[in-house]
Amino acid sequence: MTREDQASTHSVEVKNLSVKFGDFYAVKNVTFAVRPGEIFGFLGANGAGKTTTIRVLCGLLIPTEGEARVCGIDVRTDSISVKQQVGYMSQKFTLYDDMTVAENLAFTAALRKIEDNKFKENKEKLLHFIKFQRNEKTMVRDLPGGIKQQVSLVASMLHDPQVVFLDEPTAGVSPAFRQRFWQLIGELASRGKTVFVTTHYMDEAEQCGRIALMKDGELIALDSPVNLKKHSFPDKNPKSVSLEDVFIAQVEGVPT
Repeated sequence: MTREDQASTHSVEVKNLSVKFGDFYAVKNVTFAVRPGEIFGFLGANGAGKTTTIRVLCGLLIPTEGEARVCGIDVRTDSISVKQQVGYMSQKFTLYDDMTVAENLAFTAALRKIEDNKFKENKEKLLHFIKFQRNEKTMVRDLPGGIKQQVSLVASMLHDPQVVFLDEPTAGVSPAFRQRFWQLIGELASRGKTVFVTTHYMDEAEQCGRIALMKDGELIALDSPVNLKKHSFPDKNPKSVSLEDVFIAQVEGVPT
């Protein structure tokens, strides 16, 4: 199968992936695949192995064992090409508060070595996509939290990645901005982008096509929200079960 064939089938493919630090397995024998255009939820308690897995898929960390491919590209042998296919939006740090919106985006483009014409074209498209109506000379620190997160999304997509990793993208913003951000996520998926999301908001997780549950470095469940509810509570009507119930029962090991 050619790289193009693989990319058309799965945008992300992980087989028996393990990452070990000394004697400690941060990720252990994880296998899953994600399709283009899928909104894929990646849930688990802190320290469950989510960030380590994402670092592998972004070409930032070589796995100890197993395989990982992004858009058909092997992270072991061609991490540079992998980085060109992925965008990453961190919860903690994406933009510099003491720089303007324009300066932040130009700086990101320079780091990505995006040509000026392509940068201007992509920037205009993405700012239009998020319906940005403020002056680009606005200091990032003066933006409301929700708009700042949307600009962070623009920064992570300037190079037109096929797979976007969003690490708790709506943490700390208002419900209205959370709703708006998830509309953007849905639009990205409808355009064929794969969106990998970590979140602690279970109402957001409900909007994912499938959810992977991580615990102690292992993948303990992977299915649609409805099927996770059915499998976790087979004697209950799925409509009466929340994903929070599933998370508590599966990840935290506490019966509800």
